Amino acid sequence: MFPILLGTLFNLAFSNLNKAESFVKINLGIIDNTEYQKSPLKMTIAFVSTENNEQNGMFRVTLTDVAGADELLKNNKIDGYILMNKGATLVVKQNGLNQSILKSFLDDYNQSSATYASILKSDPTKYQELLLNSANRLDFLKASSSTNANPDTTLNYFYSLIAMACLYGGFMGMNEILSIQADMSSQAARLNLAPVHKMRVLVYDLLAAVAVHYSTILIVLAYVSFVLKVNFGDKIFFIMLLSLLGSMTGLAFGAFVGAALKKSEGVKIGILTGVTMSLSFFAGMMYVDIKYMIAKAAPIMAYINPANVITDGFYSLYYYDTYSRFFVNAGILCVFIFVLCFLTYMILRRRRYASI
Repeated sequence: MFPILLGTLFNLAFSNLNKAESFVKINLGIIDNTEYQKSPLKMTIAFVSTENNEQNGMFRVTLTDVAGADELLKNNKIDGYILMNKGATLVVKQNGLNQSILKSFLDDYNQSSATYASILKSDPTKYQELLLNSANRLDFLKASSSTNANPDTTLNYFYSLIAMACLYGGFMGMNEILSIQADMSSQAARLNLAPVHKMRVLVYDLLAAVAVHYSTILIVLAYVSFVLKVNFGDKIFFIMLLSLLGSMTGLAFGAFVGAALKKSEGVKIGILTGVTMSLSFFAGMMYVDIKYMIAKAAPIMAYINPANVITDGFYSLYYYDTYSRFFVNAGILCVFIFVLCFLTYMILRRRRYASI
């Protein structure tokens, strides 16, 4: 119920986040002097202004003089202004996203102007060709995507939520380990007296735990996908396979913690809870940028965090049209499962009791 409740809260918090990030038109001042009127910049500005292209225009342009532009900039009526004085110069009051866009736009204009001037200086007959290429410049670059999926950072919160739910299987895995340790409970003591090898009992119990926990993961997936309308893509088989591997990873991790730590049950639960939530945090469940900060600063950390691997696996299925990245993530989870199960087996097989 906790992942379902948390997913519902995520949905309420992030439902309008993408709408809030829609592009806002930039207020730009232009010093309307003689040089500007004769400059190709005038035609360029007209092409990208909202006056001539309300839907796709980038800038809301205000023509003014220097004193008027300074006053508008001081009162935050414009984000910056362009002054033509032996070249185009951008004047801003502060740094910010809009100011960075203005600078990139003007840098591109200055670079293109210098290139055209250099070509015409060496071969004036290229004028018509350059003019035609300039008019059709947007045809040279076309936005495309390898899939029909739109990048959406809010999905990471829900994918990491499923990863956390998978790692919660550790509580069931740890419980199965406690149930065969004679010094942890009377039930385990009776089990160790039974004429059945305890490793066989553990395998059967873990398989049953996988079936139960995987069922709960499918319920959470169904709720997040069909009720909250979170997009997981259409690769249903691989989504279910990744969920199964994630569930098995959680169970194997809990079993390892239960076997490796010679502490009370309460201490083991506390450690398992703390580690699970920490791994979920570093996978971006509370702050999505932490995931990318870790991937940039310490890439190895992204690969040894099972919550991050599960999250990345879901996003790869949603966004990419190939399975290479998914199989890398699935392979890492298989390694986790094998290593944790092997270590758990090695610990338990050496454990003996003087008396029960």
